[in-house]
Amino acid sequence: MITIGQKFPEFSKTAVVSLEKGKEFETINSDYLVNEDNVWTVMFWWPKDFTFVCPTEIAEFNKNFGEFRDRDTRLIGASTDSEFVHAAWRQHHDDLRDLKFPMLADTSKSLAEDLGILEPTEKIAYRATFIIDPTGVVRWVCVNDLSVGRNVKEVLRVLDGLQTDELCPCNWEKGEATLTV
Repeated sequence: MITIGQKFPEFSKTAVVSLEKGKEFETINSDYLVNEDNVWTVMFWWPKDFTFVCPTEIAEFNKNFGEFRDRDTRLIGASTDSEFVHAAWRQHHDDLRDLKFPMLADTSKSLAEDLGILEPTEKIAYRATFIIDPTGVVRWVCVNDLSVGRNVKEVLRVLDGLQTDELCPCNWEKGEATLTV
């Protein structure tokens, strides 16, 4: 599995970015992650569309979209389902209609495989979350088993800590003192 300090793999994938007819899809590639504007990226993966735990996570990331934006951080959701399945799911699920971030389609499973998050039996992505800095380097990885949803507040807490570029003690929260040596 790709880990902290490694460059995020190169990719070019189709994503659902809208439900508006004719504007549903865009291509997103790894160049999107690298920038001089100090914008970070959180890419989170779920196993399958039209399931039970996955929409709760996606909806929670969407609910916290402003928190990520306030931290100069882009969100990208992803799974190994196609862009057409993503679009249909968004259209038919109340909590997903108004997503403010793209749903990346890794139908070839090549990116999930490059990341090392492809479950070996079903060939679906684990619930993986990557925090990527503006240079395209992975700064945090968390992977949950298929049945356990992640904690979006913890993703924000870790992002806050990474963005301080300081030493943050156990259970540190934004606004608290960091450690001095």
